[in-house]
Amino acid sequence: MNVIDNKNTLLKDELIGKIKAGSKLTIAASCFSMYAYKELKNQLDNIDELRFIFTSPTFIKESAKKEKREFYIPRITRESGLYGTEFEIKLRNEMTQKAIAKECAEWIKKNAQFRSNISDSLIPGFLTVDNNDLIAYSPINGFTTVDLGCDRGNNAFNFVNSIESPYSQQYISAFNELWNDKTKLEDVTETVIESISTAYNENSPEFIYFMALYHVFSEFLEDISEDELPNEATGFKNSKIWDMLYDFQRDAVLAIINKLEKYNGCILADSVGLGKTFTALAVIKYFENRNKRVLVLCPKKLAENWNTYKDNYVNNPIASDRLNYDVLFHTDLSRDGGYSNGLDLERVYWGNYDLIVIDESHNFRNGIGTHSNTQENRYMRLMDKVIRAGVKTRVLMLSATPVNNRFTDLRNQLALAYEGCSENLSEKLNTKKPIEEIFRQAQRVFNEWSNYPKEQRTTDTLLRMLDFDFFELLDSVTIARSRKHIQKYYNSEKIGKFPERLKPISLTPSLTDVSVNYG
Repeated sequence: MNVIDNKNTLLKDELIGKIKAGSKLTIAASCFSMYAYKELKNQLDNIDELRFIFTSPTFIKESAKKEKREFYIPRITRESGLYGTEFEIKLRNEMTQKAIAKECAEWIKKNAQFRSNISDSLIPGFLTVDNNDLIAYSPINGFTTVDLGCDRGNNAFNFVNSIESPYSQQYISAFNELWNDKTKLEDVTETVIESISTAYNENSPEFIYFMALYHVFSEFLEDISEDELPNEATGFKNSKIWDMLYDFQRDAVLAIINKLEKYNGCILADSVGLGKTFTALAVIKYFENRNKRVLVLCPKKLAENWNTYKDNYVNNPIASDRLNYDVLFHTDLSRDGGYSNGLDLERVYWGNYDLIVIDESHNFRNGIGTHSNTQENRYMRLMDKVIRAGVKTRVLMLSATPVNNRFTDLRNQLALAYEGCSENLSEKLNTKKPIEEIFRQAQRVFNEWSNYPKEQRTTDTLLRMLDFDFFELLDSVTIARSRKHIQKYYNSEKIGKFPERLKPISLTPSLTDVSVNYG
């Protein structure tokens, strides 16, 4: 028995060498992707037959037996996998789907039979190639490019055992016994052909338009809740600050409000110069219109900036909005008394803030730090005195550099939003792993990537190595856009051109132009 790791040796390459003209294939898997067919097209076009069993109820009639709930997989996931799974998005984006679907449908008509599990029985996934010498490959989850080793997917590893005779005979015997059991399998070949044909049949523009809308927004619409959407009845869009925002800032405001309501926190990590302060002011206006109390926590050097937008000054461009938030400093969390920015710290009701805006939140990236259990640092005080105490507190963090060189920097800041209990956020996300495990795995990947040779240490390589759950987490609780992103996706006529970054000029002037005679 040999082990294929789908890293140094790919299952695809193994099958290319084993599948010959006249071979007979059997596959038991959760889904069938036409892109997997494309990878092995030259070999599959010359085989004698393929018998395929969907291990879970797929493409069956509604009258068929209902799936057992504890093993239920949403049918749209398995059946839509025919046109490419969630990990084959890049292939779908190449817009070759129509041609591949047509070739695959013609091949199925000539060479393949499909049957689906209609019972409660669990069927393990495997693949056999009969070319005079029978070889089995197990385990096989789906017949996709990920399982063939062409794409990484979200598997930590993807080992497949190559099993030769006589042990491979047990697999084909089990398959043949199951294939002929009509109480457990239903023929779905025609349904598969009909389904894949829709990918290349001509459709009306109206149908394509509505289908595109459905697939783009279906997941969003399923999760939508009016309680988490910005309430326009508060009139926050009739404010001076809203009128001053560009379109990309308004989009950020609406997204931030949604994330604050749904996940209790958000990190706005737009690049320097994209107006994070003004975006945050619009969010503050929304919450103040709902009679919420707001605290801005900033470095002392930025106090004048935040005070200007809330005070009755002639140089306050949004004075008509009458913002009334409190401004305190990061260092105030280390003080037990005294006055700061006009407030008596001994009497401040820290637990009564509904929203905290933390400017330069990366100052809290070290978490509890290295202090002893008996000594509180600023992070611990912020967590205990402000966020956990009193009313429910939402946290908006502003930082152009939320991560220094460790993903724990980001985790510690996000922990402020979920009050240090990651389960509070995990249950609201669609991630498969706990928050702590997602960050640990991301850090391991980053460390591995950091040791790559310079030519391999690219952004694209890192993105491919990171887990899908990591991106799901980032998408849920962060907003991070660059100037290039804004120029690409927004109308730059209103924004104007961003200043061009000139290359730094290195000068090495002499300390003096006075000649000195040392003689």
